Amino acid sequence: MRHAAFVFDAYGTLFDVHAAVRRHAARIGPDGQLLSEIWRAKQLEYSWTRTLMGAYLDFWQLTEQALDFAFARVPSADRALRADLLEAYWHLDCYPEVPSVLRALKAEGARLAILSNGSPAMLDAAVRSAALDQVLDEVFSVDAVRRFKTDPAVYDLVATSWRLYPSAVSFQSSNRWDVAGAARFGFRTVWINRSGQPDEYLDLRPDVILPSLDGLVAAS
Repeated sequence: MRHAAFVFDAYGTLFDVHAAVRRHAARIGPDGQLLSEIWRAKQLEYSWTRTLMGAYLDFWQLTEQALDFAFARVPSADRALRADLLEAYWHLDCYPEVPSVLRALKAEGARLAILSNGSPAMLDAAVRSAALDQVLDEVFSVDAVRRFKTDPAVYDLVATSWRLYPSAVSFQSSNRWDVAGAARFGFRTVWINRSGQPDEYLDLRPDVILPSLDGLVAAS
């Protein structure tokens, strides 16, 4: 195996960010997908804006604020579901291939970690809910540097903590902007293009593109 460490984004890569809304789809009604998409888009927008301003709030606070905005944009969705949706976000489903892929990489001797915008409490709950704590060596949260991806200080958390050159790290994310940030930092990058999006950030291309984490072991 050419890389000493495999580091994964959490939300959208290991965990399905739309699972919370899907879990309550019958109660939300026909605009559930729209609600979920706005919730996710605003969650990320707030992280980028606050990093640029130097006005950090942890990701859970941004998640709450983003959901409030989504409810305002989608009046057909009942705000009484707010608490249930937020509770569901603590226990998002992981994608079906995730446990077996992580176990296979672990069996090959790789170190495994998450590097995420999520707050420590959010990540701890998600990891334990999916029983991934059995295979992960570490969970890195941006909370340690109080800046969000794609700030280089975030990716440096892994290199500094594990005393690795960036080129020794394979970084996997479903978010193309995250892949661009990791590539700029010097990681080997794998874009998990789950939804078949067109490529962008063409000066910061991924080393590998996969439709899911299946195939990662063979590509490594």
